[in-house]
Amino acid sequence: MLLEMKNIDKSFNGVPVLKKVQLEVEHGEIHALLGENGAGKSTLMNVLTGVHPKDGGTIVFDGQPQEHMTIRKSEELGIAFVHQELNLFNDMTVYENIFLGKEIVNRFGHCNKKEMIRRAGELFSQLDVKIDPTEKVDNLKTSEKQLLEISKALFFNAKLLILDEPTTALNNDEIDHLFQIIRNLKKKGTSFIFISHKMPEIFRISDRYTVFRNGEYIASGTIDSVTPEEVTRLLVGNTDSFKDIYETREDGEVILRLTDYSGPGFEHIDLDIRKGQIVGLTGLQGAGSSELMQCMFGITRSTGGELWMEGKRIPPASTHKTMKAGIAMLASNRKENSVIPDMSLLENMYLAEHTLSAKNFAIHKKEEQGRYEKYREMLNIKAQDSSDSILSLSGGNQQKVFLARWLNTNADVLLLDNPTQGIDVGAKAEIYKLILELAKEGKTILINTLEIPEIQKIADYCAVFYEGRIAKILPHSEIDEQTVMMYSTNAAGA
Repeated sequence: MLLEMKNIDKSFNGVPVLKKVQLEVEHGEIHALLGENGAGKSTLMNVLTGVHPKDGGTIVFDGQPQEHMTIRKSEELGIAFVHQELNLFNDMTVYENIFLGKEIVNRFGHCNKKEMIRRAGELFSQLDVKIDPTEKVDNLKTSEKQLLEISKALFFNAKLLILDEPTTALNNDEIDHLFQIIRNLKKKGTSFIFISHKMPEIFRISDRYTVFRNGEYIASGTIDSVTPEEVTRLLVGNTDSFKDIYETREDGEVILRLTDYSGPGFEHIDLDIRKGQIVGLTGLQGAGSSELMQCMFGITRSTGGELWMEGKRIPPASTHKTMKAGIAMLASNRKENSVIPDMSLLENMYLAEHTLSAKNFAIHKKEEQGRYEKYREMLNIKAQDSSDSILSLSGGNQQKVFLARWLNTNADVLLLDNPTQGIDVGAKAEIYKLILELAKEGKTILINTLEIPEIQKIADYCAVFYEGRIAKILPHSEIDEQTVMMYSTNAAGA
């Protein structure tokens, strides 16, 4: 056995978050660690990697008891944590990121740039990773950054790699490549803790699994001895989270109109969207659906056509005017586009609304606190105090705060770009129900996602993108994974 964690306890401010939990990982094993947001997965991994001291229990790694774990000690033991939100320096080169703090120097104490580039290239070659060691990290694709993080850990002989939602921003081909690398490393004896909410991937790559719920150990076993439905029941404790919740509603007048709308990554989009509708956008990554949303919100500039909101033309590349027109956008990639780490939960929530009411002389904290409590209850945000840092929350609860940020602007149209990214089954169900409730109240919602079951649960119709254009519009009754994949890969056209 490579890793044994038994009866691990951990509390924060007197609140227990881990209660006698256990985890065992064998040599050369891919072990799925499963649980909803707030179940204790990240806390246990932070205990293992020395970020937080345990309050009780035992840790044995590679046959040796480990009483006082520190970050440095875990690295020396060969434990590496590749986080969902990547920890890379975008303004540095690839090889500089790999050797940061562990630079190779010559006999004069100067950095041996040539040797570091050579060794980085050698490692990439062994892993079949096509990245230039001298390239600036900012120029890499998300999939390349993910592989760089893994390569960085492997360079220093990691025995155990913890992969937290490693496929969130990858397309199917990139996932295939990542999984092939993982399997090759497994053959060489490397072990993995694989944290994911995507059932097909869990069953495709994992050998065994362990489930946590509410900070407690629930079950473990071999992946071939259970079904996805059984695992989901272990995760949520009931079956409500995976029932079909879609319901028809009466649509209102056309509120949003795109006519021959073109911009970076998409072209010639024509859509009439009615008040109270939920419209799904999908396609392979980079097909144009996310790019369309960014342009609609004024992040990028349109190159042709027009966007109309309630009969008024929205000027291009003006986020503030778009917000004033009643359009809000929840961006993908929380870390880069939503998290303001130096601000509290309350401040992160009211940020967007105050860009609209900036002429007000002062911020009325009592009023803002009341709004925060309203959205905390509505979205079931698991948080102690509004003055806590946004970084104190799990990824799923952070996402709920950012959704509250945009609901707080009272916008009529919500653009949701990958809104359930890194969120567990139970929290997803809560967000789906909320989206349907908002539509009933007259809000118009566009949701961009690569997960077709999401669209099936909530969308009135779905626009499938292929190479920057809408390949097909499917009504709710025709949305299924096979049909969407046919149009998103142009198999239907072929």
